[in-house]
Parts: sequence; structure tokens; C-alpha cells
Amino acid sequence: MEGMPYTILVADDEPAIRTMLEVILSADGHQIVTMNDGRSTLEYLRDNTPDAMLLDVKMPHMDGFEICSRVKRIKRLKDTPVLLLTAFDDDHTRDHARMVGADDVVYKPLSGKNLRGRVTQLIEARRR
Repeated sequence: MEGMPYTILVADDEPAIRTMLEVILSADGHQIVTMNDGRSTLEYLRDNTPDAMLLDVKMPHMDGFEICSRVKRIKRLKDTPVLLLTAFDDDHTRDHARMVGADDVVYKPLSGKNLRGRVTQLIEARRR
């Protein structure tokens, strides 16, 4: 993918998933910031504005739905694309994601090429 490198926040409590997402997304030259729980994610977001966020739905201290809901109420962050990561491909999960303002839902297991394209597309759509 062409374009400038972006800063992408990845929050997932599974080290293997964090590493895989870092490898996939850094292939395009993006800077990846990883967090392993909801609390550290919110602490990071207090002083930083990433270009996109990938938040696992199930994490300790605070889940991805709650983080997304809070992010979308912060003026500086409300336009930042949020993708929720989940293993649950069902109507309840999709509805809840929409309700909290998520821009997309990504299902595990992940497709690297598909994910890279979706993240870049969401970021660039916001920058137009």
C-alpha cells in the first residue's frame, strides 16, 4: 500500500494476537503501539491520538466496547477509526459494535491482507 505511515493502536490481551497484528500492520510501514488491557489503553489515549485503533472485544479491566464508547465521546478522538476485534460473528456483537460507534468489526481468525486494506481505507477516508 502506498501512502504515509500511520500510528495504529492495537489493544488485545493475547500476546500472539498482538504480535501477529503488529507484523501485519507494520508491513506497510505503520508504527504500531500495543496495549494488553483496557486500562493501559485509556492511559495511552489520554496523551496520544493514534490514526486508528484495533480493540479486542474481550480484555481485562475494560472491554473493547467500553473503550470505543468512551473514545467516541472525546472530541479529539471521536473521528479516529475504531475496529473491534472479536471471535463472535453474530448479530448481537455487530449491533453492540454499532451502538458504541465502532467503524468496523474484524473477525478472528484474521486475514492479513484484508485487515491492512480495511485499516488504511478507514484512515484515508477520515483524512479527506
